[in-house]
Amino acid sequence: MTTPSKLRDLDPATVHDDLRAGRILLVDVREPQEFAVERIHGAMLFPLSTFDPAMLPQDPGKPIVFQCGSGKRSAMAAAKCREAGIAVNAHLAGGMMAWKAAGMPYVSLDSATGQVVDRR
Repeated sequence: MTTPSKLRDLDPATVHDDLRAGRILLVDVREPQEFAVERIHGAMLFPLSTFDPAMLPQDPGKPIVFQCGSGKRSAMAAAKCREAGIAVNAHLAGGMMAWKAAGMPYVSLDSATGQVVDRR
């Protein structure tokens, strides 16, 4: 399999539109406790601490886009894929910080009540 060499930085609007249309698989590489506190609707959890590129779902019709808190760990996950010969080269530039700054919807945990809140 040919692996791309350059990481593609995707903006929140592009990721949102592609995720909503079912054109991508969004993979969150943060840790489970971070994912529980806040997450993007439709993202799958594959923590970087136990990340194995060979275990990623394979769907030629839906390219994988990585996501984390700031963009650093998602870039690391893409690098691990390149090293393993897996063709994944896109991530949400700026991660959750950029996503929230752009006003995109997400799910979070209200620390005062423990309730899950849909943030739109």
